[in-house]
Amino acid sequence: MNGPSEAEEIGTVSRITENVRLGLMILFAWAMPVAVIAAPFAAFVMDARTGKQIYSQNADTRLHPASLTKMMTLYMAFNAIERGQVRLDSKFLVSSHAASQPPSRLGLKPGQRIELRYLIRAAAVKSANDAATVIGEGLAGSEAKFAAQMTQMARALGMNGTQFRNANGLTASGHYSTARDMTTLGRRLFYDFPQYYSIFSRRSADAGIATVSSTNKRFLDSYEGADGIKTGYTRAAGFNLTASAKRGSKRIVATVLGGTSTAHRNAVMAELLDAGFGKAPTRVREVKPAPPQLMVEKKVRRTVQVARSQPEASPAQVQLASSGRPVARASTVAVVTPAAISAAVSRAQASAPAASRQSGETLSASTRPSRKPNSARVTAAAAPAAESAASTRPETRPEEGDATAETATALPSSARPAPAPRNDKSASLDAPSQAGSPSLFVQAVQPQPDNSMALLSSPAPEQRSETIILTSLDPEAGAPAEATEIVTRDGSGGRNWGVSLGLFRSQNEAEQLLLRTALQESASLDSALSRVANTRRGFEANFVGMTKETAELACNRLVARQQSCTVIGP
Repeated sequence: MNGPSEAEEIGTVSRITENVRLGLMILFAWAMPVAVIAAPFAAFVMDARTGKQIYSQNADTRLHPASLTKMMTLYMAFNAIERGQVRLDSKFLVSSHAASQPPSRLGLKPGQRIELRYLIRAAAVKSANDAATVIGEGLAGSEAKFAAQMTQMARALGMNGTQFRNANGLTASGHYSTARDMTTLGRRLFYDFPQYYSIFSRRSADAGIATVSSTNKRFLDSYEGADGIKTGYTRAAGFNLTASAKRGSKRIVATVLGGTSTAHRNAVMAELLDAGFGKAPTRVREVKPAPPQLMVEKKVRRTVQVARSQPEASPAQVQLASSGRPVARASTVAVVTPAAISAAVSRAQASAPAASRQSGETLSASTRPSRKPNSARVTAAAAPAAESAASTRPETRPEEGDATAETATALPSSARPAPAPRNDKSASLDAPSQAGSPSLFVQAVQPQPDNSMALLSSPAPEQRSETIILTSLDPEAGAPAEATEIVTRDGSGGRNWGVSLGLFRSQNEAEQLLLRTALQESASLDSALSRVANTRRGFEANFVGMTKETAELACNRLVARQQSCTVIGP
């Protein structure tokens, strides 16, 4: 049998070549979309004991974190538990929004109530999106508010390349992070909440309505010393992982973003951790980060400053400290007081005729006059006043056990006074007025020049002013005008003090320091307002709206933390 001809061989080679070309074209056509949609790769390795960098590749590139977001959701939950905001057995309500989240899911139903401990297990172990959303809504009221709090906490932890839009990590516009920031967050979970960190090493957990398995089980089982932390995957993010492992005295934390598969991601992570253990020193001084003590919501208060160049005109304005001596007015009506009654009685007694002083009749032996009409009320009102007037004179006060003690106006061995002149209305409040009603006022009357009339040989009282001055409304004529003081007040109750943390080159740097300081010193800065002042020398970070005492206390505490601080006053 003859072999194939040369022409047949050439035809066969041509068909093979065309098939190869077609296959390559199909391969490139299939591979091209994969290359276009493939997520960028980033990695970061850190010595967890010191926080120092060991390896970095695109570490500050902002990428989709996917379910690594749940690390911050859990950090916020642990923080709320430690602050006493919630407890592990607190029951959270499942909303329709939370229940509608796409897989991975725990399977929660709208209206269902579930304990926080089960939500934490589902979010940490199974990476359940519905459980993470319920946590955020339960802690902040809505997922949007919770995402804002997550971003605020990220700034406080030094995660400057991170911004959150939800609690579970599903792809959203403006939701991003970096390999460096996720590694920092993994380290903070280990140091800030060691009592809860073991949840990240569980292969399975009871989530209340189901037993869930870990999404990180393969890497935990395959890498020696691995004890966490969290996996993540979306089509836009690729395969992500933040892992922590310990060997001997060394602990390494690393993050991989943009892996092409679970196997590829785990293999790269193993290489990174091996490199970290190889480069990290055996003995090193451990530097633990100071955890934030309290989440602080930024509140804006408006302060209105009122400046007055002249005091307000007020007819009742009284200046007791600077008013001059008042001028007596003849037309002033004196209000009845016990002192006025005493003075009136004394003047009445002094003005009685001398003949009545020699009379043999005494007040103690006289008959009690009958009560006149319409005088009961005045008598009852005047009795305490008369008693007070009698008690002011030691000579006329009855001794203890005296029979006359029941009547305050009884004067033993005194002569019965003669009736007072009709035009003298100051002798007694018991006498009815000309209109037939009790007299409610006492008119001042000049005493008689004869001072021989005395009560039990007591000297005549000194002449008193004819008018009782209640307060001074007008200064004395000719008195120098007082200088007008212009007072400016801001209505803040003395909260016009503050503290300055220094000058910075950028506003972002000043804001970060203010937020970090507010979280660390929440006890002394709870009511203070953070403010960045744009000055010629730079951006000044200030806390304002404080009292002087609060500002000094806060500044002393900050200085103790090795933080530069200056008290600023009004």
